[in-house]
Order: sequence, then structure tokens, then C-alpha cells
Amino acid sequence: MNLAMSEAIVKDILGNVSFINMGQSPDSIYYNEEGNGLPLIQGNADIKDRKSIKRFYTSQITKVCNEGDILLTVRAPVGYIGVATYESCVGRGVCSIKANGIDSKYLFYLLIQNEDNWKTFEAGTTFSAVTSKEVYNFPLLLIKSKTEQQRIAKILSTADAVIEKTQAAIAKYKAIKQGMLQDLFTRGIDLQTGKLRPCYEDAPELYKESKLGWIPREWDCDTLENLTDKVGSGVTPTGGSEVYKTQGILFLRSQNILYGKLSLNDVAFIPNEIDETMENSRVRPFDVLLNITGASIGRSAYFPEELVNANVNQHVCIIRFKKPSKSIAVFASEYLNTDFGQRQMYKAMAVGNREGLNYQQIKAFNFPDIKNQEELEKIASIIESINNKLQIEQTYLQKIQSLKKGLMEDLLSGRKRVKVAEELITQNDN
Repeated sequence: MNLAMSEAIVKDILGNVSFINMGQSPDSIYYNEEGNGLPLIQGNADIKDRKSIKRFYTSQITKVCNEGDILLTVRAPVGYIGVATYESCVGRGVCSIKANGIDSKYLFYLLIQNEDNWKTFEAGTTFSAVTSKEVYNFPLLLIKSKTEQQRIAKILSTADAVIEKTQAAIAKYKAIKQGMLQDLFTRGIDLQTGKLRPCYEDAPELYKESKLGWIPREWDCDTLENLTDKVGSGVTPTGGSEVYKTQGILFLRSQNILYGKLSLNDVAFIPNEIDETMENSRVRPFDVLLNITGASIGRSAYFPEELVNANVNQHVCIIRFKKPSKSIAVFASEYLNTDFGQRQMYKAMAVGNREGLNYQQIKAFNFPDIKNQEELEKIASIIESINNKLQIEQTYLQKIQSLKKGLMEDLLSGRKRVKVAEELITQNDN
């Protein structure tokens, strides 16, 4: 620590810079869900996104925290930080904290930054918990200047506001997408108007009954077996993980297949000579990829043409349509990810192998056959448009979250003094 930093930072303990209110649980007979008394904060389950939530109430009031008080969990997990969003009763799994002599929001962020330091108190215990003495004596490194504390808190609060705004935008787009897909997969697009067809209730003459329910008269319903040239999975090369390289031919596994997109954060590669022996595992542009085993079963995405070449292992099924195109790949992967496709998967597993899907089950899936290519392209274009908006917001959220993490590490440790964070003030124009 350099001289300037040592002058800015002081060592202290939590009890010297706050008033600590250890929780006390009411008798369970006084718990209720009707709103009698005060909301009860018992532990981590009553804190979501670092804000207290209302799950249970108690009419027996023991210890009380005020709106805005910092919350610290003192039983497993120890050290998780939140804030009280309303006056509440605090049970024995938490304590409430009021800043004393330092900025409250600064203390809130400082305690978040120190969450991992509580693990030393948990070591060697069967049931992790900390005492009031341990909470009181919890060591902290503090910025001395209260003005600087307030400026740090303002920067980090601004980051949080941008993060919350972006998360709200993502939630909005997801809700729009869910409703939009429901309409597109049942009503399609009227090419004369360029809009959704009227719903069945308003114009039943535009629809016909099928195994998928009511679908537009211009559509057909068929099985994937009749619509595809290939339904089958890959294989894992012999030799185990030792054959994987840091470069070569892309080798996709189930963790790379997310809902509607591929993740290339944790990919493997195989040498050309192994790729040459795995023709049946090779993926082509616009193949639809479906996870068929494990916890990620049912996730589907398509393989884009820009990736050119790849292989998949036995946990990923390749669905190759007879007339492959980006439009059918976008439509099909989204269809499989929605209730329309997921219900068929659940039904197949309920009567067969609950641990996974087999090729015959997948081939038997009923699927919309949109005969008009122009309509299919318009539907895919709408899906891509909302997906692009979601991706922009999600990328921006990751950027701001990463920036905030770096700011917390630098500003709260004193490694960097406060500067105006213009990047955080700028709102997302998208």
C-alpha cells in the first residue's frame, strides 16, 4: 500500500461504524401470510436481488429493522448482504445494521465487497453461524473521507440504476417475445397485410384442425421424420478429454447449446484427423441442435453458416431439414424451445426414457409445415428482430455488471481514487 492509499484508508471494525441489531425469531404460531403484523425477515430466502421480500408476516414483534437498514445473514449462508425495503421484524437468521459516522450506501457496498471474508467464520463448523461478537468485530478497511464515501456510493448506485433499467428492458422484451411467439406459431403472417392473421375466434374460416390444434389453412402439420433428412446425434471421440485441443475443428457439447443460441465460452476442439472419422457427427449450416440428455435436455439452437464446420457429441441431436435455410432453422429452434415443442418432449419422456430423448421420439414430433417460403421468412425475421434486441440488452447488462465489479474492487479498496464514471452515466440508447 502506497503512502497516498494509506492516508485514505483506515482499519476498523463493523461495530465501531454501525449500530448492530441481532435478530430474534418470534414463535412460529404467530407466523401468517395474511399481512397481520410486520413482514418477517428470517434469512437468505427473504432477500431477493439484495432487497427484502414479503413471504411471511408475524404478529409477535421481536426485533425491528427500518426501511433502508442493511441486512446481514448470520446463519447459512453467513455474510450475504441485502437492504430492508420496508419496516420488518428480523429473525435470528439475520441482523440489521445502521451506519454510524459513515455513509450508509458506502457501507452497504463495502459489506458486499467483503462477503467472501465471512467464510473464515464458517470453516470447520457443521452448521454455519456467527455470533454478535463476531459480527461486531468484523474487520473493515475504510475510506476515511465521508465526502469520498458518498461519491463512491453515488457512482455504484448509478451503476445499479443502469443495471436495473437494463434488466427491466430485458424482462419487457422477454414478455413481448413470449406473446409474439404464441401468435406467430398459431396464426402466422397474412402476406397481403403483412400482419398476423386474425385469431381463430374472429375468423375460424382461416384455420383448419390438426394434431397441433388449429393452424392456418395454408399450413400443414407433419412429423419431423417426414420433414428432415437427418435426426441423430454425434459421438464422443475415443480417448476422452485428452483428444480435445485449443484449436482445430469445433466440437460442441450440451453446455454449448442454450435456448435459442450457441455459447462458445467453453468449447472444445478436435484435430482434423479425428474430424475425418466422425462424418455422422458433423454439423452443417442451419442444422437445428437439440440437447437430448441431462439437466439441459430440451434446449435448442441452430448452427449458423458463419461457423462453417463443427461436430457434436452424443448428448446433442442434429435435426437437418430437407430444405435447410436460415428461416427454417430460426423457426424450428424457437418452436422447440417454446411450450409447443417442450410439451411434446415431456410427453415423450413420460412414456419412455425419463432420462432422455431418443431419435424415434424426436422423429415423431408434430411440426408446422409452412409451405410459403415468403411467410416463413417474414416469421423468422420478426423472431430475429426481437432476439437481436434481447441480445443487445443482455450484452450491455454484462458490460455494466463487469464495469461495476471493477469499480467496486478499485474504489472500495482505495486502489483508485474517485473519478467521474461517464460510462455509467450514459444510458443504453437501445
